[in-house]
Amino acid sequence: MSFVRLLSLAYTCDDMTQMLRLMLVDDHEVVRLGMRALLERHPSFTVVGEASTEDEAVALALELQPDLVLMDIRLAGGSGIEACQKIKELLPETQVIMLTSFAEDELLFAAIRAGATGYLLKQIAGGDVIRAIEAAARGESMLDPSLTQRVFFEVRRSIKKEEAIAFQDLTAQERQVLLLIAGGKTNREIATDLFLSEGTVRNYVSSILSKLGVSNRAEAAAYAIKHHLQDHI
Repeated sequence: MSFVRLLSLAYTCDDMTQMLRLMLVDDHEVVRLGMRALLERHPSFTVVGEASTEDEAVALALELQPDLVLMDIRLAGGSGIEACQKIKELLPETQVIMLTSFAEDELLFAAIRAGATGYLLKQIAGGDVIRAIEAAARGESMLDPSLTQRVFFEVRRSIKKEEAIAFQDLTAQERQVLLLIAGGKTNREIATDLFLSEGTVRNYVSSILSKLGVSNRAEAAAYAIKHHLQDHI
């Protein structure tokens, strides 16, 4: 369903008792008209203002202090992401839902970093727009379903990167020793498993504690478990 066809849709919500004050930001007037027509048919929504540029959006938001802003991510002569960041800095209680025609990972994560509550593709159905606004009003985040896997992938990738950094100063042998420490092995047992002398193992343990900035074997073991050392051997 195209974004303009939102004109023909109407929805109601029985569980929202107070009027939600909305502001629309898009550099295409026909889109703003369609969104206004859709949203104002909702008994608990009222559109208090419209803007078409980044500067207008920030200035009008500061003047009207809406509960929620529906923001196009690409604006003529400006950026919806920049506008979102400025609005969130000035009005932290105002929620911002970003709208875009493009499923671009870079824009998605830039919007999240800017403080956006939701990120929706303009191809989304009218009912989903309504539900996203209702969710934001309840303090929930809303992400277009087609983008959910991308977010989870990026989160997992970031976690793996952080975990790898946690052990970057350890040699391969030190990681093996640390893994055995985390498994509750004594120096003698580690020496047997790795075909090393106990003295060599003691030296490895001392080096590991120093590099990790921990004071004893228990703390080193906890560190290894927390950062999933077994995945980085």
